[in-house]
Amino acid sequence: MGHDPVVAGKTARAESESPPPLTAVVVDEPIEASPRRQSGGRSSVVADPPSELAAAKEPVRWRELLAILLAIALADLTIYRGHGFAGYAALFAASTFLLLLGTPRLRSHAAAGLVVVMLLVLAAKLAWCGHAGLVAAGFVLIVAVAMTLAGRKPYVLDIAVYALQTPVAGWIGLSHYMRSADSLQRRGPPRGGWLSVGLPLVAVLAFGALFVLANPDLAASFRETLRWAFDSFADWLRRFSPTWGELFFWVAVAWLVIGLLRPVVRDSVLAGLSTRDDRGDWATAPPAESPLYAAVRNTLAAVIVLFAVYLGFEFKTLWFKTFPKGFYYAGYAHEGAAWLTVALALATAVLSLVFRGRILHDPRLSRLRKLAWIWSAENLVLALAVYHRLFIYIGFNGMTRMRTVGLFGISAVAVGFILVVWKIIHSRNFAWLLHRHLWTLAVALYLLAVTPVDPIVHAYNVRRVLADDPAPVVQVSVHPISSEGMLVLPPLAHSRDRIIREGIRAMLADRAAQLGSLVRRRQSEGWTAFQLADRVLLERLQAVRNDWQEYTDPDKRAAALNRFHAYAYQWY
Repeated sequence: MGHDPVVAGKTARAESESPPPLTAVVVDEPIEASPRRQSGGRSSVVADPPSELAAAKEPVRWRELLAILLAIALADLTIYRGHGFAGYAALFAASTFLLLLGTPRLRSHAAAGLVVVMLLVLAAKLAWCGHAGLVAAGFVLIVAVAMTLAGRKPYVLDIAVYALQTPVAGWIGLSHYMRSADSLQRRGPPRGGWLSVGLPLVAVLAFGALFVLANPDLAASFRETLRWAFDSFADWLRRFSPTWGELFFWVAVAWLVIGLLRPVVRDSVLAGLSTRDDRGDWATAPPAESPLYAAVRNTLAAVIVLFAVYLGFEFKTLWFKTFPKGFYYAGYAHEGAAWLTVALALATAVLSLVFRGRILHDPRLSRLRKLAWIWSAENLVLALAVYHRLFIYIGFNGMTRMRTVGLFGISAVAVGFILVVWKIIHSRNFAWLLHRHLWTLAVALYLLAVTPVDPIVHAYNVRRVLADDPAPVVQVSVHPISSEGMLVLPPLAHSRDRIIREGIRAMLADRAAQLGSLVRRRQSEGWTAFQLADRVLLERLQAVRNDWQEYTDPDKRAAALNRFHAYAYQWY
């Protein structure tokens, strides 16, 4: 039969111009449709505005589903069936890699590396000697990691909003999963995808088996390990019987993980403020005198005089003098330091609120800046006065956890004040300042959580007592001490003060008795309850058993502890 080239050409053009059939296909990269605007008989592509649901509509990939399944299994093992802080440590350490694996499209922010390091350090601290505050901080950091992997800057307010949106985002993500299920099943894994993983795995297993068989001892050890693994897995299967509560827990974990991976919020909470200059509507106007100039000038002058008078009084009464017996240390050095910290925080707020709006466009601004620098210098001296008061209290009867909190608190307030000065010098806006103040608070809380406070506190107290200054022993007597803190106490078992020496030996015997039962219980609960500090302390106590052996008798131990507590209380 003859072939007509004209007819064939028309047919080819018709087929090329006909629209393709509409099918629901999940592709590896999203195809963004754009509306076409007619202009002069020609179509032009107009870019879509960025959508807040863009992340939620990313195509579903197999690695994302794998990450969600692994997250469910990990959460079930470490939270639902877990018994302690080691489980949370494993959860937080692995969550970074699961989020990285499951993120639909990686847009990592520059802060991602720092946040990941913070989370890993926190996980290490949990495995060493954990507490509930670390667990709370870990979940906050998981949200921050998810944000940074999605390309968002981890502002504190935005972390809160990101966490709150996860239930809604999880529901939208689940709906998207269900719509994509058929296409994902039809498409299957990418061509060659199984070979890219399976072929290297087969090669490693084959050559690894040959190397094992070539060494009889290694082969025997490998067989024992393999038998143990199979027996453990079979035992787990026999004991594994999920309840309805556990099934609900799985759904909740999947829901929240999907919400973290596919957020529905895009803009920062303070995005509106961040895009505006602090000069407001007057930023482009010619310089003009502000009606508030006189009030601001007089306020700064007044507080400068007040601070100068007070700082003179502070130096006269509390610096370079010996305090008499009966001096009210708690009132001056504890409560007084707290009130001075509040005063410094109030000065920070006043200074940040004064230098904004029309004041920044006043031609006499340089005069106000000079007054602000004088007041700023006085505030820094006030911060030194607060540190001095805290160290007066520490010098009186030693270090405590709360005095460490006080040092962290005044340091955070001082950094906040420095940020205000930076804002004034560089004309930053109020949103910039608020974000960094919240960062300062968050970082201070994080550092306080991961810092080994008890070892630092009691290492200082032990040095003081061994130097024949017995007052800090009251902090050893009246405050609870963690296992990592107890590790620094054994040198006091050789103090020259008999009551202190015998009291510390009784404390070591008491902690050894508690740790013996605690470690046995945790062994029965499994690895999620493990705490390295407890194990290290138990080994250390066994190594110095001769020091406390005589106080294994409960009655004798109680008598020594009572004498010790009564003796130490005189320095309370």
